[in-house]
Amino acid sequence: MKLTVTTQVSVDGVMQANGGRNEELDPGFDRGGWARPLFGGESARFVGDLIQRADAFLLGRRTYELFAGYWGTMPPGSGPIADALNERPKYAASNTLTESLWADTTILSGDVESAIRALRANGTGELQVHGSGVLVRWLLERDLVDEMTLLVVPVVVGEGTRLFPASGRDIALDLVDTRVFPNGIVAHVYRPNGRPRYATPE
Repeated sequence: MKLTVTTQVSVDGVMQANGGRNEELDPGFDRGGWARPLFGGESARFVGDLIQRADAFLLGRRTYELFAGYWGTMPPGSGPIADALNERPKYAASNTLTESLWADTTILSGDVESAIRALRANGTGELQVHGSGVLVRWLLERDLVDEMTLLVVPVVVGEGTRLFPASGRDIALDLVDTRVFPNGIVAHVYRPNGRPRYATPE
């Protein structure tokens, strides 16, 4: 199963609270909702088509709870994104969730790495990760990501949780595709390719 990551980031790398303010999940963060006003038209269709391509979804706890409380409450026929998320299998990576909040959910706890490696090795199709910053960083550190789509939104948020930490492992990325949308959003599709090569002193 191909494991892909899709994340919206600001130009300065922030991914926190892109869709809106949520005092429960993001206490004290008053700059939430920075991406939502800019999505529409071609960029919204791109995201919708991408989500419909999924055979299953893998989410971190916070994103899972957020999605379950929003998309999970929508009835059948609400739209292609809601229908895909509600109809297809979901995996929540968490050692704190004790019961599923959403139909067709499997909670991955304990040896999460082995469980995800088994999904990749034995499943078919595409296993998509959306948002889930802590999970994405964890997956990248363990070479579990096959492809990553970064939707770069033309805004500098100035504070908030970044997708990549100030200090972490280094990763070479092969650019697979780039799309520029009329609203200024740019989609970069990358495949991780080991460690970068660094210039040596002459």
